[in-house]
This record gives sequence, structure tokens and C-alpha cells, in this order.
Amino acid sequence: MSRDALEQNQIPIYFVAVIAAAIGGLIATAAAQSLNALVTPTIAVLMYAMFLQIPFLDLRKSLSNKRFMSALLIANFVLIPLLVWALTRGLAEHPAILIGALLVLLTPCIDYVVVFTHIGKGDSRAILAATPILLLLQLVLLPVYLAFMLGEQSRVVISIAPFAEAFLALIVVPLLLAVATAALAKRSRFVGRWNTVWAWMPVPAMAAVLIAVVGSQISPVVRDIDQLLPVIPVYIGFMLLAPVVGALASRAYKLPASTARAVTFSTSTRNSLVVLPLALALPEEIRGLAAAAVITQTLVELVGELVYIRAVPILIWRKKSR
Repeated sequence: MSRDALEQNQIPIYFVAVIAAAIGGLIATAAAQSLNALVTPTIAVLMYAMFLQIPFLDLRKSLSNKRFMSALLIANFVLIPLLVWALTRGLAEHPAILIGALLVLLTPCIDYVVVFTHIGKGDSRAILAATPILLLLQLVLLPVYLAFMLGEQSRVVISIAPFAEAFLALIVVPLLLAVATAALAKRSRFVGRWNTVWAWMPVPAMAAVLIAVVGSQISPVVRDIDQLLPVIPVYIGFMLLAPVVGALASRAYKLPASTARAVTFSTSTRNSLVVLPLALALPEEIRGLAAAAVITQTLVELVGELVYIRAVPILIWRKKSR
């Protein structure tokens, strides 16, 4: 199979990966739990593969795009929190899953959103340039949002350590390795061949991430599904409405198609794998269900992303805005 054929068939490849991982996770529960240790390494490999495809000299230009940054930040930190607040009002009687839902829905993704944006014909370089700002703002604003939306249940201590560790492992290290590889490729024929081989890797690496995440997490979700039922409509509502928020913000700032798609993917993709340690650090009486709520969002989002990568390039305007 050629590289082009691999990329053209990525959607059915991802569907097969998700279905196989779900079946395997339910049949061989003990073995599937061991996949949990592979989640971070597989995402790191995926990010390295993606970073190798990005011309880093253009990143400064992307970050200086004030219209893009304004649309991205207002959508993620003003409009999306309002949407989340409205969607989660019905969970007030379920504090554990409310906290889990808020943790995951209020935090924009800083890692594999770059991959989905690239696959969905968006400006992945612009999203990559914005990741440090997205990370810092969610660190600052998440406790504020939780205090407002949880009310009397807001005695939740949020540690920045999981965010910082995830940013280092999933963004900084793969990024530095990719930059070093790109620099050495100009001087070494071996590294040049290495680069060529890794150009094939984004699709298989994404499939590996899906297998690790779904396979390791499907069992606890199924076990607690009766308690998690109230949050599923919230996640489906978010999956349907978050892209609209991104598209409207992009329209308001008259963004061209590629950056509009980037904003849309950012508003629709959440930081589930990074906030999972936060859920596991909650008080014992709520941590299990809160973590399961975060994992449930991951599973719903993965299905949504497979739709987004096909739908967003079609639905977000093709002609460049003036």
C-alpha cells in the first residue's frame, strides 16, 4: 500500500482499530489493562511523527496571526465554557460525573488535536504554535470555572503537575526530537531516510493510540455505564455544538478556511488524557466515577473525531475569506 493510499483509507483503519480495541478490552480485561501504560508513549510517538511533517520556520508567523489567536482564545475560554455550563446543568444531582465532565470539557486539547487538525485539512502549524498559550490559560482558568460551576462542591484542589508533565512528555520532548531530526536530515543521508520512513507513521501511530486508549479504558466504562448514562447526552451535545462554536468564532474574525478548521478542531477536541490524573486525584468517594466520566468523554470524542476529519473540510468554507 502506498503512503497516499494509507492516508486515503485512514478513516476505515481508525474505525477498525476502535472496534477491535473495544472487543479486546471487554474479552481480555486483565490483558487490556496493561495497555494503559502505553497511552502516553503512543501519543508521544504520534506527536513526533506529526512534528516531523511540520515546517517549524513558519511557526512564528502562525503565532503572530492575531485574528486566529483571538478567535481561538475567545472560542475556547469564553464561548465553550458558556456552552459547557449550559449543557451540564442537568448533572447537579450527580456530583462525581459533573466534576469529571467539567474537568474534561473545560480544557482544550494540547496534543493530538494537532494530528486531527492536520488530517482534517486545518492549519496544524497554527495550533502547534498556540499550544503553550492554551496550556497556560487552562491552568489558570480551570479552578475559576470549577469554582463558579460547582458552587458548594468546588472544594477540588487542582494540581498543575499532571498538566506540566503531560506537556513535557507529549509536546516538548517529541517537538525537540523532531526539530533535531529535521536539522540532522540535511547533513546525514541515514537521518534523511529515517525522515522518509517516519512520513508513513502518522496513520499507524494514531491507530496505536486508539487501540491503547480504547482497549485499556473500555472495561471500567462498561462496568459503570448505568451511573454514567446521564453524562452521555451531555457529551453528544458537546460533540455536535462545539464545532458550531468554533465555526461561528472563525466567521466573526473572518478567518480563511485552514485556520477556521483549526479553531473548529480546537473547540471540539478536549484534554481528556491530560485531565484523567486530575480526576484520579479527587477524594476517594468520587474519584472512580469521575475518572470513568472522563474516559467516557474520550470514547465519545474519538468517534466524533472520525466524523470531524471528514465533515469539517467539507462544512467549513472552502473559499478563502477576504
